[in-house]
Amino acid sequence: MMRIMRKAPANIRTAAKEASHERIVQAAARAIRRSGYDGTGVADIMKEAGLTHGAFYAHFESREAMLAEAADRAGAEANAVAASVIAAVPPEQSLQAMMQVYLSKEHVASIETGCPVSALGSEMPRQSPVVRRAATRRIKEMIDLVARQSPDWGQPGAHERALVTVATMVGTLMLARAVDDSALSDSLCSAALKRLAPSGA
Repeated sequence: MMRIMRKAPANIRTAAKEASHERIVQAAARAIRRSGYDGTGVADIMKEAGLTHGAFYAHFESREAMLAEAADRAGAEANAVAASVIAAVPPEQSLQAMMQVYLSKEHVASIETGCPVSALGSEMPRQSPVVRRAATRRIKEMIDLVARQSPDWGQPGAHERALVTVATMVGTLMLARAVDDSALSDSLCSAALKRLAPSGA
């Protein structure tokens, strides 16, 4: 009975630590997209997560470890959105639907919760290997997701077309967010969608 009593508080502590860790990663995933890697400080993240600065090292070995988890989480969230769009339409419409959501006005305006690749791409070469590795894994996942929606999936050239599609989508979103001219932003997205439209779409 005493062993059970001792085990219960340990389980509660573990669950509380996991919940705190989750809050930190969620806050960091939003913060890197909003403020960039260099603009994301440990103190601000911990405050946003409702925790003290001193508690940080109970969860992460370093700031880079936190940023790597944040990059992984942000990429996972973006890919989950794409997967949910794909699941909601017939297979022959999935690629076009995914591109339309990605290059929508809503996504252009949602830097804090949107695609981290377009929000952080220009900063990636200067990040630590662990952060770049986490982001790269999610970028590869994004490319694979696009490739699997192509009508010629499995045929020679399908993967290369997916690389071009993802590069165009990400570059377009970066430019659409960069300009202070809403008409130009809209034109960039509509032109990219027109050029990326699958044959017969």
